[in-house]
Amino acid sequence: QVQLVESGGGLVQAGGSLRLSCVASGRTFSNYAMGWFRQAPGKEREFVAAISYRGGTRYYADSVKGRFTISRDNAKNTVYLQMNSLKPEDTAAYSCAARLRPLATISSDDYAYWGRGTQVTVSS
Repeated sequence: QVQLVESGGGLVQAGGSLRLSCVASGRTFSNYAMGWFRQAPGKEREFVAAISYRGGTRYYADSVKGRFTISRDNAKNTVYLQMNSLKPEDTAAYSCAARLRPLATISSDDYAYWGRGTQVTVSS
């Protein structure tokens, strides 16, 4: 079992920044890939970013590329999502997810454990 707890969401104006954190517990964090996904009201969940077990491979959705950065600190069992130049369309509930394999993917079906999410709201 893996437990995931997100934090760092909030209300921010367009153009602003937020950093989300996700702390994992329950298994050896450095053995598995992590991802961030988001879901806006009335929309399907969508991939945002993913990172491999040692951080050597990172994937981003086209909509966030160049604005968001995923990173991890295996000593702290934590994955981060730095979000810059935020836009109103980034408004969503953001969840982190753990994949019990070392390599990252962009499909939510590949992730076995999920956090409850943290709300990000970007005002125009």
